[in-house]
Parts: sequence; C-alpha cells; structure tokens
Amino acid sequence: MSLILALDLGGTHLRAGLAAGAVADVRPVGRWPAPRDLAAFRAHVGEIAAANGPIARVGVAVPGLTEGPRCRWIPNLPWLDGVDLADLVPGAELALGNDSQLALLAEATQGAATRLNDAILLSIGTGIGSAVLADGRIVKGAQSGACSFGWACADWTDPGHPNDGWLERVAAGRALDALAAKALGAADGARLIAAARAGDDKALAAIAKPAAAIGTALAGAVALLDPQAVLITGGVASSLDALAPQLLAAMRRHLPSHLKGVDIRAGRFGGSAALIGAAIAGAAGADWRRVR
Repeated sequence: MSLILALDLGGTHLRAGLAAGAVADVRPVGRWPAPRDLAAFRAHVGEIAAANGPIARVGVAVPGLTEGPRCRWIPNLPWLDGVDLADLVPGAELALGNDSQLALLAEATQGAATRLNDAILLSIGTGIGSAVLADGRIVKGAQSGACSFGWACADWTDPGHPNDGWLERVAAGRALDALAAKALGAADGARLIAAARAGDDKALAAIAKPAAAIGTALAGAVALLDPQAVLITGGVASSLDALAPQLLAAMRRHLPSHLKGVDIRAGRFGGSAALIGAAIAGAAGADWRRVR
C-alpha cells in the first residue's frame, strides 16, 4: 500500500501522521519539539519514514513562504530559508506548502468549508496565519505570500516590525497573554477569556481592542474578496464566543450592507488542520492548490 507521510513543522513542534488512499483519515504518528537545525530535521524525518515505510509521497506544512519544494522565508525556523526539501524522503514525491494554506485545503476538502468556492481562513495562535480560497483554488500570490492578514494594519502611526505584523502584535496569543497580565495579573490569555465569559468588566474592556482589531482587518479582507464564509482556527478559535460580539460589531461597521451578513464559523479540524492538509497535498502532488 502506498503511504503518505504528513508533516506539520512549526516553530515549537513537529507533528507527523500517515495516510493512505483517498486520505479519508490521517493517523497521528507523533509529536516532538521542533528540530534545532536542518540536519536534525532531516535525520528525524528519515527515522519516521524508516519506521513507517514504504513512503510514496510526503506533504509538509511550514509556517512561512514556499515555492515548489523550496522554503523561501520561515521566520521562526530560519535554518530552513532557501532550503530545497525535494529529497527529504528519498524516492518519495514531495508537496510543500504554507501551514495556513494547507489548513484551508483541509477545511475546503473535508471540513467547515466543504462545498464552498470562496472562503477566508484566519488562524490565530501565538501568531496569525491566514489563507484564501478564491473560485475553488488556494490563492498563492507572486511570492507565495498572498493574504498574509497577520500583517494587516489599522493604525497608520504604527512603526512596523520586521518579523511580526500589526494584527499579530495586537490580537494574537502573545498579545492576549500580555493583556491578561496587565488587566488581571493573570498568567495567560486563556484566563482573560474565561474572565470575560464570566462578565468581568476589566476582562471585557481588555479584549475590546484585539477583538476590534481582528474585526477591522477582516472587514478589509471581506470587502476585497467577498467570501462565502470566514473560518477562525488556531488556539484562539476556542475563544471566538467571547470575542465575537465586539469582533462582529467592528467588522460590520466597516462593511457595506450586502457584505455585513458574511458567515463566521470555527474550523472543523482545529490544531490538526495543517497536518491533514499536508496529507491531502501529498496525495494531490504539486498542484494541490486546486480544490474544486
């Protein structure tokens, strides 16, 4: 049986799974700390492949820009910059992609965006990843970095940052952690969200800015792309109920009437979306961006 090895490589962890046939299921193989360098990564993948082979195809999700089998810019894993991974598993065909784009591939193929031709995915975790499905195809862009909404900005006085976009700095997980400490003396954003759910006035005031920032950025994206739905995934997706009222108010305030009703929904696969998408891309080959 031909097996597909799926790899989801992030700045913190490496996850692996196996799939066969039509990729109806991806069987988790393991989760490990992210390798410290390219040699360690290649060695680890070789061990996984040897223990689970024979591997016919490989799908890899990375948190950055890719071009064919080559990594262009991976901010959290700079040792991958410029690296060609075509021979990652000798004899196996490789499909490489941005983790958010592959997460949307999974959702559009088997998840919350099934049967949709136009959708936006916003993955909010430690940082912010994003992807767009337009007319049944994952949008790539000239340098494979299309639709990077973590870099959206609604503050023209912001000085910018070389590695983190404005929306990431004000609304991602790290920002929520900082707000939790400032507003409540709490350890992390999860406690801030819990307090907001419970009606704590300080917590509700603290989440107002990140919720409005996400809503404002999404308004621009919705106005530009006219999607059928916006999918929210990542660690912050579980907080959508607490953020939604202020997020939706900000988004609708900046949209024309015919776009105000756009559907906002949570993704189906949560933290496993990129791994499942990597398996689907591995099965599809180089042209995995065509969904419909």
